Amino acid sequence: MKNKHYNVFVIGSGIAGQTAAKICRENNLSVAISDNREFGGTCANRGCDSKKILLQFSQLVYKSNNLKGRGVKKNPKLNWKQVQKFRRSFSNPIPPKTEQNLKDLGMSLYHQSPKFISKNEVEVEGKVVSADYFIIATGNIPRPLDIEGNEFLKVSEDVLDLKKIPKSITFIGSGYIAMEFACMLATLGSQVTILEQGNTALANFDPFLVKKLITKLESLGVKFIFNADVTGVKKLKKNLKVTFSIDGEVTTHKSRLVINSGGRVPAIAALDLEKAVIEADHNGIVVNDYLQSKSHPKVYACGDVSNKSLALTPLSGLQGYIAGHNIIKEKSKTFDVPCIPSTVFTTPNLSSVGYGEEDAKARYKNVKVYQGEVSNWFNAKKENEDTYAYTILVNERTDEIVGAHILSSEANESINVFATAIYNKMTVKEFKRMVFTYPSYVIDMKTMMENE
Repeated sequence: MKNKHYNVFVIGSGIAGQTAAKICRENNLSVAISDNREFGGTCANRGCDSKKILLQFSQLVYKSNNLKGRGVKKNPKLNWKQVQKFRRSFSNPIPPKTEQNLKDLGMSLYHQSPKFISKNEVEVEGKVVSADYFIIATGNIPRPLDIEGNEFLKVSEDVLDLKKIPKSITFIGSGYIAMEFACMLATLGSQVTILEQGNTALANFDPFLVKKLITKLESLGVKFIFNADVTGVKKLKKNLKVTFSIDGEVTTHKSRLVINSGGRVPAIAALDLEKAVIEADHNGIVVNDYLQSKSHPKVYACGDVSNKSLALTPLSGLQGYIAGHNIIKEKSKTFDVPCIPSTVFTTPNLSSVGYGEEDAKARYKNVKVYQGEVSNWFNAKKENEDTYAYTILVNERTDEIVGAHILSSEANESINVFATAIYNKMTVKEFKRMVFTYPSYVIDMKTMMENE
C-alpha cells in the first residue's frame, strides 16, 4: 500500500493547530491533522472554558455570603450534578463539532499521537505518512512529579470532573490553577491545603498583591504550607497521606484528594523528535521569530509547545496564524510577544499586564510606583469586599504606563484597559484625559495614579 503524503501535517487540534491548518487549507494545500485526545484542544475541552463555568458558581456563593444580612437572607444551595451537567453542555459538543468542521474543509483526521521516523515522515495509526511541512501544536501537559506514590495524584482536569465537592483536598504547587481551584473549593466547603516548595505563591505575579491574595484565601479557609518538599503520597482507607519536609523536619498531611498542580510542560515526549532532528529544551520546541524550528526548517511549532509561548489561548491563536502564513509564504510574518494581560481567576481576581516592578526598574532608570490597598473605596464597599489593591508602574522620564497589576472582583476586565494603554504607549496625563463610566472599577484606575 502506498504511503499517504500531504503538503502539511498538523499535530494537535487546539486553537493553534486549527488556526494554522485552516490557513493552509484556504490556500489549497492538502492537510492532515492528528490528536491523541478528543479534538478541540485543552482550553475548550478540559481547561479554561470549563474552569470559568464552574468558578462562577463559587463566586455566586461568595458574593451572596458577603452580602448576607445586608439584604441577602441565606446563601444559595448548589446542585453540583446540575452544575456539572451545565458545564458539559459546553464541552461535550466541542470534539464532534471540531471534527466535522475540519472534515468540511477537506482535511484528513488521525486519532493518535504520531511518532517521527525521519525528517519528513511520521508513523500514525499504523501507517507511514509523509509531508512537506509539519506543524507541532501539542500544547502542554501536567509536569510529572517524581515522588513515591505519584500514581495516586490527580490533575486539574480531574478537579473539573468532580462528581461532588470533596471533604478535603490538597494541592501540590501554588500556581494559578491551584489558587483558582483552592479558592473555588474552599468557598464551597472543602478543607483546602496548598503545599508549596517555595516561600510564596504565584511567583510570577506582583508580590504586594500576592501577599494580600494569600491572606484573602486564608480567610476563606485555605491553609498554605510554604517551603514544603513533598516526598511521597500513600493511599489509606479513605484518605491519601502526603509526606513532606520543611527544613529537614518530616511531616504528613491527610486529605481525600491530592492534586498535582506543580506546573505544566511541553507535550513532546511521545513524538520522537530526535529522529527528525527537531531541537527542543525544557521550554518547548526551539523556534526562531518565524516560529520555525531552528534545527529543521520544514517544521513549525506554535502554541504552548513553542519555546516562545506564554501558555495563553489568545497567544496560541496568534502563533497558529503566524505559522500557517509562513508555510504559505516563507518568512512572511514574525512573532513579537505582544502586550498580554493575564488573570488568576480567584476571588477577587488578580490581573497583570506589562512589566513587574523588578523588571521595570531594571529596564528604566527611574520608575514611579503607584501602590495601594483601597478596600475603603466605593466599588469595594458596595460589595462588602475587604480586598482591593493595585500596583501601577510608570516610566518617570516619559510618563508612560509600563505595568499594571490589580486585585479586585473586576480586575479581569479592568486590566484590558491598561493593556490598551500600555500597547499604545499612553502617558498618565493622556490616560487621565479619558472618560469612563461611573461608578465603574475602570474609573478607579485614574485615581490609582495620583499618589506614589
